[in-house]
Amino acid sequence: MHSAVECLSALVPPTGSRRSRDWTAVERRLGTALPQDYKKLIETYGGGVFDETVWLLDTECPHQGYNLIDQAKECAETLAKLWQVEPKPPQLLEGDGADVLPWAYIEESGAMLYWLRRQGQSPEEWTVMFNEGRGPEWEYHPTQCAPFLLSVLLSLWA
Repeated sequence: MHSAVECLSALVPPTGSRRSRDWTAVERRLGTALPQDYKKLIETYGGGVFDETVWLLDTECPHQGYNLIDQAKECAETLAKLWQVEPKPPQLLEGDGADVLPWAYIEESGAMLYWLRRQGQSPEEWTVMFNEGRGPEWEYHPTQCAPFLLSVLLSLWA
């Protein structure tokens, strides 16, 4: 298991049993491979609310708002329209082919958590972008999704 997912499991014990996925089929439908820490996070917790705040997107969620594939398509369309009238975040301008792919959102705020993907990177190199959702603020976090969640929880509990 990924070390950050192990730490999260100790802090927020998963309810229920392990939730396996056919990741090959998921990645085929999505058109991209996914990071191992995300896969372990979903297999450990499943999609849906995590610690009463963060909603993890999962390809097996029947509700469009929580489904990774549906949200990936919707966010890509929304951001393409947005960036016709607003500038892209600086991190997305640092090379050809940079884009974002959502993996979670924050309850009731509209804020989204994305992977920042750059051309030529493996999913293990993707980092986190946070968008406030109802405004222009973007934050860059040079870490993967599971360590990001762990650091957020630890900072809230400190």
